[in-house]
Amino acid sequence: MKEFKGHVLFLDRSDINTDEIIPARYLTEIEKAELKPHLLEDLKIEGFDPKKDIETNSVIVTRENFGCGSSREHAPWALEVNGIHVVIAESFARIFRQNMFNCGMPAIELPGDVINDIFNTFSNEKTHISVDVEKGQMTLQSKHQTRKTEFRMSSFDRALIQTGGWVEYADQHY
Repeated sequence: MKEFKGHVLFLDRSDINTDEIIPARYLTEIEKAELKPHLLEDLKIEGFDPKKDIETNSVIVTRENFGCGSSREHAPWALEVNGIHVVIAESFARIFRQNMFNCGMPAIELPGDVINDIFNTFSNEKTHISVDVEKGQMTLQSKHQTRKTEFRMSSFDRALIQTGGWVEYADQHY
């Protein structure tokens, strides 16, 4: 199982769509590595620079409806190849969320007030998150604060993560 921890990239916007995660012009790529330089290159958020901000982070914290738009497995692939193995949001587009789990990566949903509190408390500081999928708990830590937050995940989604994704799960169970 992958480790689910690292520094946080805060993307303070709702409705980040799959075209912003990985633009459609790269959907002909079948090798994940070819997607790496293009992650979030079309995302427009004040102060965000994909060339600098992605390389040092492995967790995204964002707002609601992350991954909306066209359904494509390339979006979680582009995250994964860039070392981003966890996305935390108030909500996800259904297909994007399932594609994350199918790739063996958690898409963690938290209530809006908890997401707001995380942004208000941690977004202006270098923050590290450790996610314990088994316990349904994450620890956020900055220079000045440490906070534990619980989350829910279905037993099936947890099993997909533990085995490394859908293909590995199917190999073990069918």
